[in-house]
Amino acid sequence: MSAADAVELPELTPQTYLNREIAWIEFNHRVLALAQDVTLPLLERIKFLAIFSNNLDEFYMVRVASVHDKLKAGLPSNRPDGQQPGPLLADIRNRVIELLYQQRVTMRELFDRLAEQGVVVTRVSDLNADQKNAVLHYFQEEVFPVLTPLAVDHARPFPFISNLSLNLAVWLKRSNGHSRHPEFVRIKVPDVLPRLVDVGKLTRRYGGESTAKDVFVWLEDVISEHLITLFPGMKVIEHYPFRVTRNADIDYEQEEDSVGDVSSLVQESLRERRFGSVVRLSVPDNISERTLNQLIFQLKVDPDRDVYLIDGALGASALFELSGIDHPALKYPPFIPRLPAVLADKDIFSAIRSGDILLHHPYDSFKPVEDFFRAAAHDDNVLAIKATLYRVGKKSPIVEALLEARDNDKQVAVLVELKARFDEENNLEWARQLEHKGVHVTYGVEELPMKTHAKVALVVRREADGVRRYVHLGTGNYNAGTARMYSDLCVLTCNPEIAEDASRLFNRLTGYAPSTSYNRLLVASEYLHKQLSALIDNEIAAARAGKPARLILKMNQLEEDVMIQKLYQASQAGVKVDLIVRGLSCLVPGVPGYSENIRVLSHVGRYLEHSRIFYFQNAPADQRIYMGSADLMRRNLYNRVEVVFPVLDAGLQKRVLSILATYLHDNHSAWEMQTDGSYLKVQSAQGEDVVDCQSAFMEDSAGLGLLP
Repeated sequence: MSAADAVELPELTPQTYLNREIAWIEFNHRVLALAQDVTLPLLERIKFLAIFSNNLDEFYMVRVASVHDKLKAGLPSNRPDGQQPGPLLADIRNRVIELLYQQRVTMRELFDRLAEQGVVVTRVSDLNADQKNAVLHYFQEEVFPVLTPLAVDHARPFPFISNLSLNLAVWLKRSNGHSRHPEFVRIKVPDVLPRLVDVGKLTRRYGGESTAKDVFVWLEDVISEHLITLFPGMKVIEHYPFRVTRNADIDYEQEEDSVGDVSSLVQESLRERRFGSVVRLSVPDNISERTLNQLIFQLKVDPDRDVYLIDGALGASALFELSGIDHPALKYPPFIPRLPAVLADKDIFSAIRSGDILLHHPYDSFKPVEDFFRAAAHDDNVLAIKATLYRVGKKSPIVEALLEARDNDKQVAVLVELKARFDEENNLEWARQLEHKGVHVTYGVEELPMKTHAKVALVVRREADGVRRYVHLGTGNYNAGTARMYSDLCVLTCNPEIAEDASRLFNRLTGYAPSTSYNRLLVASEYLHKQLSALIDNEIAAARAGKPARLILKMNQLEEDVMIQKLYQASQAGVKVDLIVRGLSCLVPGVPGYSENIRVLSHVGRYLEHSRIFYFQNAPADQRIYMGSADLMRRNLYNRVEVVFPVLDAGLQKRVLSILATYLHDNHSAWEMQTDGSYLKVQSAQGEDVVDCQSAFMEDSAGLGLLP
């Protein structure tokens, strides 16, 4: 037992442990703040509105759905925050409604500002004659053929409404007056067509003069303007859009007794996802009582809990389409990632042999990572390639390189994580292609619920002095697309101890080796929690001995109970604790007797902060800095295969410390958590230089320098 363990861990209470869902809403509030930031380019602000909405969709599909399930099952919560499912759903609703109001105010403001720049989002009824004629042609030729009105009556039940689909609820009467009661029809707005219709493009296609380059109307408005075309002999009484969000979380842990093919299980689970219960019904705020009551009855939702009245177009994640239009002056200036000098005139393997290489994406190019796989695929001396694939994207140069490696008779073993939420279908398709080529594909360790979230690749190469192993270890996925948008770190190394651990890890993943141990890597679920706790205990012991002691931990989320208790214990012992947490933090700083020495910062900006870094001031030099795939969440520490790896090279350690220092100096994009769980934007003091961490990294991927 360590000296720290001898002191009882601090108790977690509603005052010292923030509810996870409420903490997440605070994070999305910070995303919305970027859309409200008048210093950002207009189309970037539009993009942040879309991100806010997309985040909210996933929040309802997964987190709110989970609370719904607990409420239905009558299961009380035993979490330290003390929030029970019923009151929590009410609290979530009240907070989200306020944010949605802010979002819509911001959306109207941005649309007005865009109109001044010649980018107009308007209604079909406000178009000129040429534009209306072009929209009519578009409707007749491309929209009408894919519409399928579905009537609801005594013989035809209410149709299934798919998750996140946009629909029109339409009431009709017969033109001959024979029907005493109105008839109800549902029309799905086709998601195979652009949600925002480019009127200027249509006008040029169908003739007429286009007075503006960029004029857009919503697709549902196009359909609404031409509804009568769909119903000859009927009269349209009223029509309103509506949008449904369903429970889309697949709980693989409930499938642990299943046997057989994992890919078949995932396919079946994907089919079940379509039919999850409704957790949110979004409707316009001017909807009629008749239409709303019909939807509430048919969809079986609670009107006081699940219905959201929206001012304006539903499903604002569609604004991604608008943010992508060709208006460079309304976007961030382009940024071209740099190629580190060490890679400029060497092949990738000789460069790694000359010393460990640190890459900080997207500031450093992702190309060296692709080159690592591509070189391995074509190098005659490479014997084997092993890799974990979590989210690789629809177009993947890395997977293509692995396929080419098989064409070149390399031994290739890949662990494809089919249970990566919302990427299951894409990963399944890649897995099939890899298997078809003869790649050894596995889907995880023998315990099905255990996701493999680690980011590791191993290349075995025959060289003049024997076989050498090269390893890539990262905080982010092998995904070229997200590498341009996410801030991540990786190391390329041929360190023998790291390479040996990587080999052991892959044997653990592909075979039966539950007692595998590691010399350098911290691997979950077996060892990571215990080893991180020991490193924190070491700082606590140093502080109690009167030494300066410090922890700097950067991650995406912080939620796991014991880790939070250990951090409170460190604060009580006098350890200075800086937590850089992009998303939710259940730990509360500044609580007397608990967390006076803890500061929690969150950074939101142009790039999504995704790297995980752990710094322990008093640890031995080779254990002082770690990076990896794991957040301090229960799922990461107990229910996933995660890899956290040491930064061993002294020069690279200085670079990582410089990166951490830059985050801590930030007084532009940083937010600081308060004791009530809210966040305040960090402001520069009078006369102080303004530091934006991401801008600093764009200048130098190592950032500013010394720790404050």
